[in-house]
Amino acid sequence: MDYVISLLRALTGEALAPTTAAFALAAIGLNIHFGFTGLINMGQAAFLLVGAYGFAISLTSGLPIGVAVLIGLLCGLVFALILGVPTLKLRGDYLAIVTICAAEIIRMVGRSSILTDVTGGSNGITGSSYRDAFTALSPLPDGQTTILWFTYDNNGVSGWWIRIVAWGLVALLCVIVFLLSRSPWGRVLKGIREDEDAVRSLGKNVFSYKMQALVFGGVIGSLAGIIYVLPSSVQPDALGRSTTFFIWTALLLGGAATVFGPVLGSILFFTVRLLIRTLAGDFIPASIMSNQQADQFSYVLVGVALMCLIIFRPQGILGNKKELSFSV
Repeated sequence: MDYVISLLRALTGEALAPTTAAFALAAIGLNIHFGFTGLINMGQAAFLLVGAYGFAISLTSGLPIGVAVLIGLLCGLVFALILGVPTLKLRGDYLAIVTICAAEIIRMVGRSSILTDVTGGSNGITGSSYRDAFTALSPLPDGQTTILWFTYDNNGVSGWWIRIVAWGLVALLCVIVFLLSRSPWGRVLKGIREDEDAVRSLGKNVFSYKMQALVFGGVIGSLAGIIYVLPSSVQPDALGRSTTFFIWTALLLGGAATVFGPVLGSILFFTVRLLIRTLAGDFIPASIMSNQQADQFSYVLVGVALMCLIIFRPQGILGNKKELSFSV
């Protein structure tokens, strides 16, 4: 019984982790692209990376944290414009190929030795060089606080302050997406997803709406990048192709074209991985599977589960099958 209780505490702690919240934000942004507009963006990690770089470089340059956040979001906006102008007329696989290439360009530029003085090259930017400005905003007193079975430092690297801010932003974005999806703007996006030629025949500027969706989802992705690096550091290789695939997994798991699907999918993705890794590490002898192999095994099982979900319930856990008539 003690083992089960300890495991449940670990799983719920993982569900509330800042990284989980950052992935939920990134999945919400991707949901604007794919779930509501039908854009197959395979480069969402690039938005996280440009937002993280803009935020961290601004703070290390001595700018106030409010300005740094705005610059991080502005980086996502500019990248969306640069990416969208030449590519949004593409459909389906072509758009996916272009966006994943764009994400790789951002990652390779970030780790380039030529920009070591700015981006830190392959070593990235350490969190201690920019994190203090965020911690200084905390209204919480120093020390630890225990709520239920969760005990964290109030203002630590991965404490209550970052959790409150991260999940507060997730809740705020869910409300915004809920309202926008039921607005005339949201209905036009859904119409573009279903049949953009029909929307165009009604006199709507399809390219403009696609660009708006790309910018909005990209800015949310940049915000996710800021949250992601606050308790850690800016590492270009940590936000590569695999990050985009994990975000897609979270989105499809919870359900595309839903409001809370990206959040549920992100929570399930991290908790199920931790559950598999923990059970494998505790019950499979090290001679058969090491801890590193158990971590890799967790990705394999999550991938198999996602395949089964796509086959037997393609709309995801919260999704509606009628919402999946994507014209791509």
